[in-house]
Amino acid sequence: MKIARLGSIVAMSLALGSLSKPAAAEASTKVGVIDTQRAIMETEDGLRMQATLKKIFDSRQRELDKKQVDLQKERDDIEKQRGVLSQEALTKRVEKWQRDMMQLQTVFVEYNKEMQKKQNELTQPIFQRAMGLIRRLATQKGLDLIVDKQAVPYVRSDLDLTDQLITLYNSGGAAGAAEPGAAPAPAPAPAPLPAPKKP
Repeated sequence: MKIARLGSIVAMSLALGSLSKPAAAEASTKVGVIDTQRAIMETEDGLRMQATLKKIFDSRQRELDKKQVDLQKERDDIEKQRGVLSQEALTKRVEKWQRDMMQLQTVFVEYNKEMQKKQNELTQPIFQRAMGLIRRLATQKGLDLIVDKQAVPYVRSDLDLTDQLITLYNSGGAAGAAEPGAAPAPAPAPAPLPAPKKP
């Protein structure tokens, strides 16, 4: 996911920067950890966003499934008519079926692009507010560094601030939390729609 990659890059660059400090400064570095993706998805806004995406996904999936069932029926009918139709008529029906199948593949790709765009659009404001709150938590707790949980193999549970971030976000602490001029960050990629099966 893009959030995880971004968190990993930020964590590594901050960690590398701290290597140039004297050993005494390293020993006193205060670190917190946040599972950014879980935090975003479990906020009230994140849960609403997921419900919206699921509604869109389910609607699109029903359309794809119906088209796929229709194509399967058409193929079965072509098979049944194989001995009855002339070679020319059979060829025309097969070619039309192949065009329809290619069109279904195109629709599938377009639906996935639409889902990606919609998820980015819905996730971006949540992500921006969460980033502002992460900075606020770091300041309040006197932390020098907050690392994304997915960037490290082990974390002591007392260093994990994910639940605190979710609570702060849901309590309204997100209002105005994003710093002005902060660069927009990428949203996580949505799960793609299942590809239509080739009958």
